Amino acid sequence: MGTHERWTRLLEILGEKGRIQVAEAAELLEVSTATVRRDMEELARQQLLTRTRGGAVLSGVAYDLPLRYKAARQADEKHRIAKAAAGLVPPGAVVGVNGGTTASDVARELAIRADLADRGTATALTIVTNAINIANELAVRPYVKTVVTGGVARPNSYELTGPLATMVLQAISLDYAIIGVNAVDPVFGAATHDEGEASANRAMAERAEKVIVVADSTKLGKRAFAQVCDIAAIAVLITDKDAPDELVERFTAQGVEVTCV
Repeated sequence: MGTHERWTRLLEILGEKGRIQVAEAAELLEVSTATVRRDMEELARQQLLTRTRGGAVLSGVAYDLPLRYKAARQADEKHRIAKAAAGLVPPGAVVGVNGGTTASDVARELAIRADLADRGTATALTIVTNAINIANELAVRPYVKTVVTGGVARPNSYELTGPLATMVLQAISLDYAIIGVNAVDPVFGAATHDEGEASANRAMAERAEKVIVVADSTKLGKRAFAQVCDIAAIAVLITDKDAPDELVERFTAQGVEVTCV
């Protein structure tokens, strides 16, 4: 288990338990107590947890893990999901992409598509995003027209949120919105932990002709604090092969096209 993967798991355990002792964490992570102490000190330095005598307690920030720690979770599944989503977008389309690990993978897959790169400096695709990490990666691709919303950057997801972001999104038209979420439920729809992100993502979904939600199977049947869009707004849900058949059937019954990769 790599360092970042171990940190992610430790933060996830804290999210579930609220507090943990060094010895218990060492046993769960299958590492030495010395390693756990070093990990806790570093995560405390980053203000992701609070050290206590003999252990650590949950920090408010750990509720929504920063993007760099989320990347290690379900990495293979997210890559397959991203490749499938990118394959649905025809050349010349205008595509909205929000932040998060899966949506960022979608943007990368779009950027390296040979049929787009072959167009040289001619615009092969327009991507509208409120994620500064995605904009940074796409800006060097001359065949991709990159449009960035304004807004205030959230350090956990690199997403721009607030009135500036929604104002820009409400003034444009999209062929597709490819949206990564924290949870998607057959009744409650797609949702995320932060209301600011949800507002920007909702504006993106409302301006799109077709909404594609990308979410690995661990997010299915779950609910999060702030709704992005209801289930009727989702045209396609792309997830992985571990998605429970019962849940897939419930999404399909609501008119959602489900692709498991």
